[in-house]
Amino acid sequence: MLRGPHLLSPADRELIATYVSAANDCVYCQMVHGAIAAYHLGGDEQIVAQVKDNFRTAPISGKLKALLTIAEQVQRRGKKVRVVDINRARKQGATDLEIHDTVLIAAMFSMCTGKWVGSRARRNGKNGRDAE
Repeated sequence: MLRGPHLLSPADRELIATYVSAANDCVYCQMVHGAIAAYHLGGDEQIVAQVKDNFRTAPISGKLKALLTIAEQVQRRGKKVRVVDINRARKQGATDLEIHDTVLIAAMFSMCTGKWVGSRARRNGKNGRDAE
């Protein structure tokens, strides 16, 4: 999902992965994918930080904001994705394939980072942040 030919730019794919990893409180994944996103953004780590903090006010395209809204809903619970948000992404220029791929990236990182953080918490008897 993050490599090879794609309609979404490498920076956009990595920003989606970074945002979901940050929402799941996975420090490792958000740092690694954030660094890759910054690389694809010409070294601009500020944009990555702003996306993690509040993508709605970050200096990114309306299309990426709409896709990150969908990624946020997938990260919280897949059933929270709303038709109105899919239509908003389409109005911002996202294709159905880009929306689909956003869902897959968000789902993959929600599953992987959520399970990893959760396994550390159970293994150490603490919450994920304390276990690092």
